[in-house]
Amino acid sequence: MLSEFNLFGVFIAPIAVYAIVAIPVTLLVRFLLWRTGALEWFWHVALFEVALYVSVVCLLVLYV
Repeated sequence: MLSEFNLFGVFIAPIAVYAIVAIPVTLLVRFLLWRTGALEWFWHVALFEVALYVSVVCLLVLYV
């Protein structure tokens, strides 16, 4: 788990860093799902993308 992140003298909470890092990871997974056609399996794609983002943030918090 990260401690506070120092950005030019301003301390940023670790959850903000995890949230920012999760954006490109989520976009990569979403792109892979779109290329394989698996994204069409979901009834509400936007809801799935939000759930995917939250899952990625949770996994980053747990394992980084």
